[in-house]
This record gives sequence, structure tokens and C-alpha cells, in this order.
Amino acid sequence: MPFLSRHRTEHRGRRPLAPWRYRIAGLAAAALALSFIQANAGNAAGDRTFQPGPKAAADVVRVAEFLAECPYTHRAPDDPIVLPNLPGASHMHSFFGNDSTNAHSDLASLEKAGTSCAPTTDLSSYWVPTLYDGDKEVEPTGTTFYYLGEGVRDDIIRTIKPFPRGLRIVAGNAKAAGPDDNTISRWSCLHHGEVNPSHDFVNCPAGSMMESYLDFPQCWNGTDLDSADHKSHMAYPVGGACPSTHPVPVPKLRQVLRYPVNGDPARFRLASGRGYTMHGDFFNVWPEAEMAQRVRDCINAIIKCGADGTP
Repeated sequence: MPFLSRHRTEHRGRRPLAPWRYRIAGLAAAALALSFIQANAGNAAGDRTFQPGPKAAADVVRVAEFLAECPYTHRAPDDPIVLPNLPGASHMHSFFGNDSTNAHSDLASLEKAGTSCAPTTDLSSYWVPTLYDGDKEVEPTGTTFYYLGEGVRDDIIRTIKPFPRGLRIVAGNAKAAGPDDNTISRWSCLHHGEVNPSHDFVNCPAGSMMESYLDFPQCWNGTDLDSADHKSHMAYPVGGACPSTHPVPVPKLRQVLRYPVNGDPARFRLASGRGYTMHGDFFNVWPEAEMAQRVRDCINAIIKCGADGTP
């Protein structure tokens, strides 16, 4: 009986498990394995929640744009582009962005100052004639400066160059004698498209806000940072392309200001006159690398970016 003898030796000192105990041990092991799998799946789901992947191509908005939000900083009767080094010689202006702008401002002084802009890398200075409701100054509560590719063909958008550092531009006509006198600006009502836009002030419904839109020229002569009239070194596109006299396409700067006023437009005036005298001044103080990155990744790529320069 060699087989029986060997079997007794192998189990000496312990009793074999009953069949029902084998079943319980198996079920416990299966339950432990299942809980381990679920825990790992939960951790993976958590990782997906807190570490999102890159934005899907379908989520990218195909608009050539980046922007800066630059709230109001101060008022002064100064204009360092049109009337440099002559403090008090201008009509009243409302300034946005660079917080040091005055009659003596130049590129060096502006580069050392602070800014109200988001992103804070934009040290540029933007200014417009102050708006009055009767004799009370009114400052805009919405101050967005868009940098756009629109206005030229898509193939030209892909060749747009950054603004040169120190570029100065004036857009609009401060001396306009009427709404059709070579004025570029337009007025409208926030969220009230039933009110037709106009070169002069518009009558906005109660609870609305009056908006000012102004597009700057986007074709540069490639040489001058300014000109005698502060306009001739720049031009607007013709037929979706830049004219041969101004062959370098640059971003279109669109100034959008929202004023907390509405009602009878007869109450309103600008420091320069009626609504059609609205004009804007721009002194470019973007760091070259920051501007170049946004032009490349947002405008040339025809992608809508936020203030941080990303989609």
C-alpha cells in the first residue's frame, strides 16, 4: 500500500479543508480582486478629471484673434502722440493700459511703468476723448482691445507681421464736421441689435449700454513708426489686400468701449465734439517676443486666443 502510506505522510499534523471552505476562500479572493480593479479604474477616472488632455481640434475657433482687456486708468488733457511735451495742450483724454501716460511719455518711460491690462505683459497705452453726460465725465466699464486678422484674405492673414515696438497710430477723425466726414468710428447699443449703428451717438434702451467701435488701419509702410499726421505711415486694406504703398500687413486693432449710459443722445458729447469725432490713439509697448508669439500662434494660425495668448 505505498500510495496510501504516502498520502497520510503529506497531511500529517493538519486536517484537509472541507469543500465549503474552499468555496468561501475562492469567493473572498474574487471579491478582493474586483475591489482592486475598481479602485484602479476610479484612480484612472480621477486622473482624467484633473489632468485634461490638449483641446481637441474641433474645439478650436477658426478666427484670427487675440486680445487685451485694459481698464481705465486716468484722465488728462495730454496727448503724447499729437502734442508731445505739451502738458495741458489737448482736449481731455481717458487713458487705458499703461498707467504712466502723459504729455512727456515715450517708449523708454512707458516700458518702465505699470499697466491695467490683462495680460500684464501689454504695456501699451491706449486713449480716447473723454465722454460727457451733460457736464459729468463718463468712463467705460468695458475696455477690450482686439488684435485681428480680418480685413485681408486668408493667405495674407498667414503673412501678417507683429507691430514694431514703438509704433504710434491715430485712427478716426477728431475734427470731423459731420457723420460722413471721413470718420471710422461707430456707436451701437449692447445686446440691442434693433438699434442701427451710427457714426454719431445712438438712443439706447433703458438698462442697456452705449458701445463705441473703432478699427485701426492694418497696413504699414514698413519704415516709419509715426508720421507728421500720425496716419500716413498706415493704410486700410483695399480689396482684401494691402496697397503697394503700405505692403506690410499687421494686426487690425479694434477698440471696443462700453459706456454705462443710455437714453437721449442729445445729452452726450465727447471732449472733441459730437459722437462722430470719436478717435483713438495707440502707442505699442508690447514686448517683441510676446507680440510675435501671439501673431504666430493666433493670427497666422487663424485661431481665436484669449488674453493669455492661447486658444
